[in-house]
Amino acid sequence: MQNLNRESLSLTFLTRVLVCELTRMKTAEFLGNVPLFQGLPLRQVEQLASIATQKHFKKGQIIFSEGEEASGFYMVLVGRVKVSKLAPDGKEQILHILGIQEPFGEAAVFAGERFPANAEAMEDTKVLFLPRDAFVDLMRKEPSLSMNMLALLSRRLRRFSALIESLSLKAVPARLASYLLYLSGQQKGVDALELDIPKVVLANLLGTIPETLSRILARMSQEHLLEVDGRHIRLIDRKALEEVAAGARSLL
Repeated sequence: MQNLNRESLSLTFLTRVLVCELTRMKTAEFLGNVPLFQGLPLRQVEQLASIATQKHFKKGQIIFSEGEEASGFYMVLVGRVKVSKLAPDGKEQILHILGIQEPFGEAAVFAGERFPANAEAMEDTKVLFLPRDAFVDLMRKEPSLSMNMLALLSRRLRRFSALIESLSLKAVPARLASYLLYLSGQQKGVDALELDIPKVVLANLLGTIPETLSRILARMSQEHLLEVDGRHIRLIDRKALEEVAAGARSLL
């Protein structure tokens, strides 16, 4: 009986080891396909996988809050994440909507600061968490990883600059036109688009309210710039949309 118990414990331990190894292998495969880590040697990708842990969040669950200590950063495995800030009057401004393979929370981690915004799961979401200390140690050893992170932060800075310019200088129709053209570019230049976020969220992202967004979409449809069917939008006059985005054409 005692020998049987020992064999059972040994089998349980072996099963756990195998499960952990399979999980690590799947994590390494995922990380190897992430743009941030593409081009890294397999050895480095496996090192990243060894320090990463999976976390699950239900729809609406807070992943981290503004002011919270940045002990690590995250990468979306499944689902979507909203990163936003709250104004003193309680108004929310969405900064990013992130999908699969996109990292978030990395800037505060590398600056050794607290998170400057809130992150919330927009749907049931699974993420990878990479702890700061272990990741920074890897960066010290692997200069190519540091260069990739520098490129990522540079891209994020450009996106923030574009967001600030859009919110401060462009009228709402120009913001919407710019977003639709950007979304088309993300979907390989297609004219038939599907909004992957509710219109209320899109309105927040553009710094307006849903009623204004609906009126502008209706006006663009009347002027035959696009067609709207729920979340489905078809771009009809791309040149005119580009003129609206650049502020060279107004919607009367």
